[in-house]
Amino acid sequence: MSVSDKEREEIEKSSAPLIEHLVELRRRLIWSLGGFFIAFLACFFFAKRLFNLLVVPFKWATQWAGLDPHKVELIYTAPQEFFFTQVKLAMFGGMVIAFPLIATQIYKFIAPGLYKNERSAFLPFLIASPILFLMGASLVYFFFTPMVMWFFLAMQQVGTNDQVQISLLPKVSEYLSLIMTLIFSFGLVFQLPVVTSLLTRVGLLSSQALAEKRKWAIVIAFVVAAVLTPPDPMSQIGLALPTIVLYEVAIFTSRLIERSRERDRLARDRQEEAALSPERRRTRRQPSAKTWSQA
Repeated sequence: MSVSDKEREEIEKSSAPLIEHLVELRRRLIWSLGGFFIAFLACFFFAKRLFNLLVVPFKWATQWAGLDPHKVELIYTAPQEFFFTQVKLAMFGGMVIAFPLIATQIYKFIAPGLYKNERSAFLPFLIASPILFLMGASLVYFFFTPMVMWFFLAMQQVGTNDQVQISLLPKVSEYLSLIMTLIFSFGLVFQLPVVTSLLTRVGLLSSQALAEKRKWAIVIAFVVAAVLTPPDPMSQIGLALPTIVLYEVAIFTSRLIERSRERDRLARDRQEEAALSPERRRTRRQPSAKTWSQA
């Protein structure tokens, strides 16, 4: 099959010496690391304010439990614990803020090696990925973190003559690890439609295969939720149910991609047929003599 002049020109543009690729990779890495470092410094400067912002769901949980939200208290038991907690928070926040820049640099590095239609197909997923991650993080912040903390607060015990006082005093490092784990888990799960759509577009998955594996997907969703979330049933169910819903969304988007690809194929066939001469078009439509003899 011969390659058209346009495709040959794109191939020549995408080919470059190894040293140019290495120089381009170094430039993209510098931009990515520089963006992350600036975002890290900004987040570290406002680390205490950011941590107080992350404590707001804990205050909502105390209201749900019928407690005073103004008496929320977190502790740290090592002198350096809160400092490293702020560093960890700054790194996490810096990565989240710098992710669009990092993703853009990755796209710019691989874009010259892609065809024009491949670049246009890849760009929507680059935009959808951070949006879906923010949707998962918002669900964690506004609903699941208060729900999980309310579940843990309900285990407190009021001191009486027959029982001791048992109060929840979470450490700052453990609370940050909990909310970061939930944000990362939900943000990762919310990438399911993006991953399946990409695999469907390149032909490695199909909507039929996804639909046939639905039962296994439900089981895997609960297993993954048990691994990624804290060991309480509410957060595990809270992660498994959105995963199942997103799996159904992935099946729907895969069907849309397949229909769009089929329409493009039919349009391309019509264009090729219209480009043929009338004699070749009649020859293409007429059955051969062997076909008539077999009939």
